[in-house]
Amino acid sequence: MAFLHRKKRKKGIFRTIRFANILKRNTEAAFSKGNKVVLFENGGDFFPALLQAFRNATHSILLEFYMIRNDGIGNAFAEELLSAADRGVKVSLIYDYIGCIDTPSSYFKRLETGGIRCLPFNKPAFKRLHWLDKRDHRKIAIIDRKTAYLGGLNVGDEYAGYGESPKRWRDFGMRLDGPAVGELILLFQRTWQKECPAVATDQFEAEVPAAVAGDADVMIVNGAPHHNRSIIRSAFRMAIAGASESIRIVTPYFIPGPRVVRSLLRAAARGVKVQIVLPAISDVPFVKLASRAYLAPLLKAGVEIFEREGTILHSKVMLIDDSSVTIGSANLDYRSFHRNYELNAIVDSREFGLQVNAMITEDLVKSHRITLQEHEARSWIGRMLERLCDPIRRFL
Repeated sequence: MAFLHRKKRKKGIFRTIRFANILKRNTEAAFSKGNKVVLFENGGDFFPALLQAFRNATHSILLEFYMIRNDGIGNAFAEELLSAADRGVKVSLIYDYIGCIDTPSSYFKRLETGGIRCLPFNKPAFKRLHWLDKRDHRKIAIIDRKTAYLGGLNVGDEYAGYGESPKRWRDFGMRLDGPAVGELILLFQRTWQKECPAVATDQFEAEVPAAVAGDADVMIVNGAPHHNRSIIRSAFRMAIAGASESIRIVTPYFIPGPRVVRSLLRAAARGVKVQIVLPAISDVPFVKLASRAYLAPLLKAGVEIFEREGTILHSKVMLIDDSSVTIGSANLDYRSFHRNYELNAIVDSREFGLQVNAMITEDLVKSHRITLQEHEARSWIGRMLERLCDPIRRFL
């Protein structure tokens, strides 16, 4: 038995090395040292800090958002950007065309009239029939080339408040200062040039290396549909394979596919405590139905699965051994793995990990734990609807 244990451990090490090599081959991902990270546990803290950063900006603001709504927080967002542009700050915005389909074009024309460069990502073109399924799901703001804000929050009223209500969603965000910001700047420049080759990258000022700001190690993981293998999924699996004590996952959309499920089952089999928090109320009900197909094998393996009640859960975070945090725009689903442009930050910091751990513990207090008996006792109508979701699971 001891031999088998050593053998399993050795395979786990080789798996981790293999996933790391996949990341290295397909991205420029590497941990940068000397970063400072600040956690925001909801939009009620995140957006006031972001708007204040706009007011303090003196040189440039780079923005990349999936969704920007024409509502209260969206208009406050626009007002602060216009004010910054008016005092000479260079503001550039990439927004996803499909994500902002409900936002009137007058919103972006107003920004452009005020001197802000706006670029719609993947604007419809009938010569590209696949355009509908290609989306920029990132949420990034970079201030003066030295501070970045990122996470899972879009720009809209439902993301911007406090409290237990479906009208104010539960989401996480973070502020990042330090050398890792340089990777975000390069990523923004490449995305802009890919979507708008007429604007050369030399029209963006060269990156200024950020100074050491703290003691956190940070890796930026960039996922895109053109990668041969899903970098986002490989990063998740690498983190899971490296866990020795605990894995805590919070995600609004859970369609992980067999590879991630196998990684979680292997972790549970080697004694890692695995907890997954899903939404009790989903803004995409079909996704909740489709996710149920993955719950039975996990529950049978001892994985603890919870549903967060009281609000719509939109947080996307994974905590490994209370010290390594993956946070960003990517969900644990096929769309984030294979169809969206995504961005995650992996933060190696015990202090930051303990903050995230406290927030997840708070979510667990407000959650209902799903048991295997409860899951298997669901109605035949629910089972039938789950089966109907099977053919479209990869596209949700």
